[in-house]
Amino acid sequence: MAYIKKIGGLRLLFFLLIISSVQANQPNVVVILTDDQGWGDLSLNGNKDLSTPNIDSLAHDGARFDRFFVCPVCSPTRAEFLTGRYHVRGGVYSTSTGGERLDLDELTIADTFKSAGYATGAFGKWHNGMQYPYHPNGRGFDEFYGFCSGHWGDYFGPPLEHNGQIVKGEGFCIDDFTNKAMAFMDSSIKEGKPFFAYVPYNTPHSPMQVPDKWWNKFKDKEIKLHNRDPRRENTPHLRCALAMCENIDWNVGRILNKIENLGITNETIVVFFHDNGPNGVRWNGAMKGRKGSTDEGGVRSPLLIRWPGHIPKGKFIKPIASALDLLPTLADCASIPVTSKKTLDGRSLKPLLMQEKISWKERTLINYWKGKVSARTQRFRLDHQGKLFDLIKDPGQQIDVSSTQSKVAKQLLKEVKEWEENVLSELDKDTRPFIIGHPAYLWTQIPARDGVAHGGIKRSGRAPNCSYFMNWKSPQDKITWDCEVGSTGTYEASIHYALQKGNEGTVLELSHNQSKIQYTITEPHEVQNRGHENDRVTRRESYVKDFKEVKIGEIKLNKGKGELTMRALEIPGDTSIEFRLMMLKRIQ
Repeated sequence: MAYIKKIGGLRLLFFLLIISSVQANQPNVVVILTDDQGWGDLSLNGNKDLSTPNIDSLAHDGARFDRFFVCPVCSPTRAEFLTGRYHVRGGVYSTSTGGERLDLDELTIADTFKSAGYATGAFGKWHNGMQYPYHPNGRGFDEFYGFCSGHWGDYFGPPLEHNGQIVKGEGFCIDDFTNKAMAFMDSSIKEGKPFFAYVPYNTPHSPMQVPDKWWNKFKDKEIKLHNRDPRRENTPHLRCALAMCENIDWNVGRILNKIENLGITNETIVVFFHDNGPNGVRWNGAMKGRKGSTDEGGVRSPLLIRWPGHIPKGKFIKPIASALDLLPTLADCASIPVTSKKTLDGRSLKPLLMQEKISWKERTLINYWKGKVSARTQRFRLDHQGKLFDLIKDPGQQIDVSSTQSKVAKQLLKEVKEWEENVLSELDKDTRPFIIGHPAYLWTQIPARDGVAHGGIKRSGRAPNCSYFMNWKSPQDKITWDCEVGSTGTYEASIHYALQKGNEGTVLELSHNQSKIQYTITEPHEVQNRGHENDRVTRRESYVKDFKEVKIGEIKLNKGKGELTMRALEIPGDTSIEFRLMMLKRIQ
């Protein structure tokens, strides 16, 4: 018996050694994605107005892609990175109010790595759905720290979330996200698991905020490189964007140092790219277009990939590539199967990264946004007006060569039509309700962003993503959300509000189908807009407030669709509350 136990123990030890060996052969992966940083916002690409040595080092120590393409705006690029499929296939057609959500039948890169035994974490801006299972925790990420909306109103100690629960951020958010990502790497290594860390920074997206250390360097800096149309430049905005890019570089350096200190440099793939073109008029290599454009300047991004001992140092890769390619590439490098059974639009770039001489089939990449379609080959771009440009000779898209290159133009027009018929046609009218009370998740965030205002209620800013509702003056006014309750149960409801003194006594009613609760706001919370104290440039989007959280009661919700409605039954003063966010916590 003792002998049998000994044999069993040896077998167990052997099994554990095999598992450990497999994990040791699986590379860790760190993907760093920045928000609204243009191709030209790196010293690597010739910008002499800033210095990005840490980001540049990824090219020196790994591979650099010459022509890498993303989408014109945030959510679509993230969707294509996550799925390896064109964003319209996954139902992503907007950047707010539900249009940024990735269809639930799509599996993500995190699902792929989690299925292979990886610890998975995302730290920063998500922007592909807020309510579970659209939430990162429902899309393959064990850990999430950051925010799910499109942009945030303040970058210094803002309200964030950790796995669904509201928490207060610690310091400048980019530094904070980096801290949390490094802690995740640390804990994963201690647990003996390979990790997949997704670090989507939210800068240099507005509001234009950055710590003094970087702003002081740029606030009076003479700018040497200018946009092709320098008259349109906003110099303070430009300076702050460059300062924010240098802060990003500093944080990238912190991540690289952490990887080195953990002793896992040779076992870790590091990827760096941007989500779209620059968010302002500034130097971008003389290319046409910026954020929101399907022209070259709106969709060209750097792609840098480092994996010491596997990818040769300083490799320069000329074939065009796309955010669509990152899922199949990283899965291929890690030697793990892609979880999704749907056909991918991307292809693995591993042969380009690791082989010297390969046969690589030329391809056409499509960019789409707001009804505009452009097509890119290795040499040419067909723009949304049907004009053809030779991007090798004419990066600024100034000379239409569709007449002299009629065969190419005709072929690309045909490919665009086929893409519209076969891919764009998958984008149906959005009838998806917002899911609340999912049985697998404790928390549900219901922000003003996703609501519909009725009557005189207005948003605090034109962009919904970080707005709040105000001007609530009549009992006939209301806020509604088109919702589907995922699980029958009792939920604790709380709201984040502001209320001027003298308006106490507002009676709120929250209802969903036949369920109703009422609550009287007895405490005013009179606070001013803030955020401007940290702005380096006057913003266009909404300012924020330090809203007060109050529990308004417990509500029984029955599974199924219905309209979630908030009314003010009584408004004894001039106005009801200003509303930012509702939280539902399942308690039974």
